[in-house]
Amino acid sequence: MLTFQNPSFESTISKEWLVTNGIGGYASSTITGANTRRYHGLLVASLNPPTQRQVLVSKIEESIAIQRETNIEFSTNQYPDVIHPQGYQYLKSFERSPLPRTIFQIGDQQVAKTIFMVEGSNTTVVEYENISKATYQLNLLPFFVDRDYHGLFQEKEQYDYYYEAQNNVLKIHSHYGTKPLYVKYYKGAFKENRAWFKNFQYQKEAYRGLEFQEDAYAIGSVHIVLEPQEKTYLVFTVAEEMLNNNPKQLKEEAIKRVNNLSPKTSNTFFNDLSIAAEQVLVKRASTDSYTILAGYHWFTDWGRDTMIAMRGLCIATGKKEISESILTTFFSYLDEGMLPNRFPDNAGEEVEYNTVDATLWLFIALYEYYQKFEDTSLINKYFQQLTDIIEWHLKGTRYNIHLTSEGFLFAGEDGVQLTWMDAKVNDFVVTPRIGCPVEIQALWYNALQIYQFFSDIIQEKADEIIQKNAQQVSKKIKKHFANYFYNDQGYLNDVVIPGKMVDDDLRPNQIYVLSLPFSLLTKAQEKSVLKTVQQHLFTPYGLRTLNKEHDLFQAIYKGDQWERDTAYHQGTVWPFLLGDYYMAYLKVHNFSKKAKEAVRTEIRVLEEHFYKQDCIHGISEIFDGLHPHEGRGTAQQAWSISGLLKVLIDGDLL
Repeated sequence: MLTFQNPSFESTISKEWLVTNGIGGYASSTITGANTRRYHGLLVASLNPPTQRQVLVSKIEESIAIQRETNIEFSTNQYPDVIHPQGYQYLKSFERSPLPRTIFQIGDQQVAKTIFMVEGSNTTVVEYENISKATYQLNLLPFFVDRDYHGLFQEKEQYDYYYEAQNNVLKIHSHYGTKPLYVKYYKGAFKENRAWFKNFQYQKEAYRGLEFQEDAYAIGSVHIVLEPQEKTYLVFTVAEEMLNNNPKQLKEEAIKRVNNLSPKTSNTFFNDLSIAAEQVLVKRASTDSYTILAGYHWFTDWGRDTMIAMRGLCIATGKKEISESILTTFFSYLDEGMLPNRFPDNAGEEVEYNTVDATLWLFIALYEYYQKFEDTSLINKYFQQLTDIIEWHLKGTRYNIHLTSEGFLFAGEDGVQLTWMDAKVNDFVVTPRIGCPVEIQALWYNALQIYQFFSDIIQEKADEIIQKNAQQVSKKIKKHFANYFYNDQGYLNDVVIPGKMVDDDLRPNQIYVLSLPFSLLTKAQEKSVLKTVQQHLFTPYGLRTLNKEHDLFQAIYKGDQWERDTAYHQGTVWPFLLGDYYMAYLKVHNFSKKAKEAVRTEIRVLEEHFYKQDCIHGISEIFDGLHPHEGRGTAQQAWSISGLLKVLIDGDLL
C-alpha cells in the first residue's frame, strides 16, 4: 500500500493503475483520477477483441457535501496553467491488490473508491464507500467521450449525447446511429446538467511530442446520500445484459479470480507478477484463441513479441492450454516459411510478415514448450510446418532472406526493418541492420538444432534431403561464427556481411548467443562477452541498446516521433532483455549459489519499480538510456513481465 502525507500533484500523477477484461478492453488512470494520457479512461472497450478499442468514459468528477454545505471536490484535472480541482491533496492511500482502491481524506470524512472490470465484458464498475463516521452526500459527474483510443475528443465534432433514463439506467447515444453506452447507478437521483469541459491537458502525451489537449462531455450528475460504512456503485457497459448483475457479487467474483491467479508461493513479488501477467493474455475473437497483447496502453498482438513473451508468461508458468492455443493460431498463419509480425487492428487489413526473427523464435518457444510439458503430440502435429520453415529459409524467402556461403542467414532490404530493433520514421529506418545480425544467427542455429532434436523424438520421418541440408548448414555456422562475429575487443559484432561489412557497434543483441539453448562460443568467449555487456550495457532496469560512448547514443527518450524513434534503439534501456541477460549470467556462472543471490539482489530494483513507480503492479516498456529511473513507452509491457517470470522460474530463484 502507498500512503501519502501532504502529497504534491507531480508525485501523485506519476503513478498509474490498470485493470483489464481479458478481451483487450481496459480501465486506467492515475491514482488521483487525473488522466495524463489519451489512452486513459474508465471504460476503454474492445469492440473487436482484442482490437478496435474505443474510449467511452473518460473519468468521473467527484465531490462530497456534508449537511448541505458547499461541495468539496476531491477529483483532479490539469487544464492550461491550472490544476482544478486539486483533489490530489486529499489522497491518503492507494493499494493495487486485489483491486485498485484509493482512499481520500477530506477533513474528518473518508471516501474509498474501488475500480474493476468484468472478465470477458466491456464493463467497468466503480464502487464508492463511506468509511467515515458521518453521513455525507456524494456527487458524481461522469465525463464522456467517444473516440478511437489513439485519438482525441473535441467539442467541434458536435456530438449530441441523446439519452433515455429508466429504472436508474441511462441509455446513451453519443450521436445518431451509435451503439448505446449504459450507465447504471444504484442509489440516489440523477440530475441533468449538460456541459462541455474543455482543454484537459495530458502530460504524458505532451512529453511524447503529441497533441495533448481534449474536451469531454457531461450529461448530468448522480447525487447519493451515503451513510457510514455504506457502499454504492456506478456501472458503465456496452453490454445491456450486464445491468441485471449485482455489482457486489461482480466485485466478489473479480477478487476471487485475482486470488486464484496467484501461485501463492513464498515470493510475493513472483505472485503479484504472475497476476499482472494475466493482463496481457487475452482472447482474440477472429481466431477464437488466446493471444498476447504486446503492451498497454496502445499495442496489440505482434508475432515477435508473442513468441518471446509466451516463454515466461505461458510456458515457464505451466499454462499448457494457453501456450498450445497461441502456437496453433500462429501456425495457421504461416506463409512462405514465415510467421506474421502483426495481425491487423481492423477488418480488411492485410497480415504483415515483416519480421525475420519471429519465425525463429517459434522454434525456441516450441523447444521450451516440449521441455516443460513433454508433449510430443503438438510437435508431431506441426512438424511438417517446421520442415517447411526450414526449407523456405534454406532456399530463401521474402525480404531477401537467404543463406550466405558460411551458412549465415542474411536478411533485409532498403526501407524495411526485420529485427526487433524496428524503429522507422516515414521512410527512414533508424537501425537498418541489413545483412547478418548477430542474434539472427544465434536464433537460426538454434532453430536448426531444435529441428534436428524434434526429428529424433517424433514419429513422423523427416525429409532426408532437408534434414541433411540443415545439418550441413548448422555445421557451417558453428565453424564460421566466432571468426566473423567475435572481435578483438572480446564481444560480438552486431551485424556482418561476410567479406563486405562489419558493424561492431556494442549492442545487447549478442546476449542471445549466450542465453539460447545451443551455444556457438567457447566458455572463455562467453565469459568475455558477458563481461563486456555487463560493463557497458547493463543497468538493473534493463540493457542499454547502445553503449554510452557511442556518438549516436541517446540519453533520453522523449519528444516527437522523430526524436523518440531515433532514441528507441540508440541507448534506451529495455527491461525485457534482462530475462536473457540473467539467464546468460547464471549459465556462465554454472547457476552457482553466489550467482543466484546476485541476480536476486539486482531484481529488487525492478521490484521497487513494480510496487511504487509508474504503473503500480506493472513493468514499463523502456527507460531512459543514461539515467533509467522513470518508465517510458507503454506502462505495462508483456515481454518485460515475461523476462522476470522466466528468470525467477528457470533460474531457480523462488
